[in-house]
Amino acid sequence: MKHFKSLTLTLLFSLMISQAFAWGQIGHYLIGYMAEKQMKKSTRKKVERILYPMSLGRSGTWMDEIRSDRSYDFATTWHYLNSKNGEYDPSTQEKGGDAFEAIQRIKAELKAGGLDPKTEAEKLKMLIHMVEDIHQPLHVGTGDDKGGNDVKIEFFNQPTNLHALWDSGMIDRQGMSYTEIGNELYRRLSPEMKATYRSATMEDWLKEAVSYRPMVYNLPENKRISYQYMYENYSIAEERMIAASVRLAQILEEIY
Repeated sequence: MKHFKSLTLTLLFSLMISQAFAWGQIGHYLIGYMAEKQMKKSTRKKVERILYPMSLGRSGTWMDEIRSDRSYDFATTWHYLNSKNGEYDPSTQEKGGDAFEAIQRIKAELKAGGLDPKTEAEKLKMLIHMVEDIHQPLHVGTGDDKGGNDVKIEFFNQPTNLHALWDSGMIDRQGMSYTEIGNELYRRLSPEMKATYRSATMEDWLKEAVSYRPMVYNLPENKRISYQYMYENYSIAEERMIAASVRLAQILEEIY
């Protein structure tokens, strides 16, 4: 009985933790996978050398995994930011920092160089994760509901929250591997799309996220979600992951 209770508590804790993270593992892996396909060979080799033995896709999950290590508590609030109207306002952010500020700062530090190998690898993994995170619409939050974590829903009769639905629920529902989804999405990436994504500023990224809020929060009154919500919104998640891959490749090429 004690073993059963311990196992139950472990599973419950794991569920709570997974719901607090950004793009689930598949989302992070496939964004990195698509970014690799777009990067110049010289850039890809430099990034692979710095991240070794991790791949680019695998490194995107590292910043979530270190949340259990208290020595990285300084980065707890770097996974998201608050924006009411698509503008960046430093006064409304967490005291510990936010994704918008941290991406710009760490990008500049990596470009400047001179870092020891361990520091460079960790900062690069953080940058990869945050660029991916900020393209999940609920990581640019209103500041009122913890990026949808407080919005309790049922997804195909299973209790969850709106944030977790966008992180992984809709993606996992596809029943596909990250390479299968990544290859499918990569086929849709036209030169025109790539040029449009690459020309956007980080301020534009915030406006994009806010523009999706009406659709993201368009929930039935009973908060029970299934096929209809998926049909109306999964294409948004796909588009966001494509955009993240283009911009991640672009930033890594700017640095390396």
